[in-house]
Amino acid sequence: MKKKAASRNTKQKTSHQEKSSTAGQVRIIGGQFKRRSVSFIDAEGLRPTPDRLRETLFNWLLADIHGAYVLDSCAGSGVLGFEALSRGAAHCTFIEMNRGQSQMLGQSAEQLRLNADTYQIINGTAEQVLMQSHIVPRPFDIVFIDPPYAEDLWQPILATLITQALISTETLIYLEADRDLATQLEQLEETINNSMVTQPSFIQQPINFECLKQTKVGQVVAGLFRLSSS
Repeated sequence: MKKKAASRNTKQKTSHQEKSSTAGQVRIIGGQFKRRSVSFIDAEGLRPTPDRLRETLFNWLLADIHGAYVLDSCAGSGVLGFEALSRGAAHCTFIEMNRGQSQMLGQSAEQLRLNADTYQIINGTAEQVLMQSHIVPRPFDIVFIDPPYAEDLWQPILATLITQALISTETLIYLEADRDLATQLEQLEETINNSMVTQPSFIQQPINFECLKQTKVGQVVAGLFRLSSS
């Protein structure tokens, strides 16, 4: 009898651990899946983009989202990518480095009953995945880059997108950080343009970033940018 009691306690503990692995849910706020929820786990640095900021972002993208080929480069909950699909994007590539959250993205896609040809979910770091042309075969129309703020990942991700020719001057780039974006973009421009001296085939012309929209919500700075060549 004691062994059975211990078994029940073990099951209860396991069940509690499984439940606690899901930190919460976030709702899609517009389009076909409006008010549907997607789940995310309790992982360091994982913080879904707030509703207010998401509404602003998709107002910016209103004329461009339909039929777009989208990248959610640090997907987390995946709410930006799912929101894009909800509002008419043709396809979204989700990249998420946390294996548990990648599995959660798959569950969310199934719950939303997404067609398999409208998305792909890749477990890995964005920089490594984007270097593999067989996984990401074509440029993106819209790119979301909002990694954990403390890790400063958006600069190397953006640089990889440029060097791998996965964005063009028509691509809309959404950046989200906890500090001013302008100075960091200037530094990235300088790094990429200086690389042309030693790597002539790196890009054809010097580049710069054009700010199309920008906002600040609390401590979060977000902007919509486009790559331009001078």
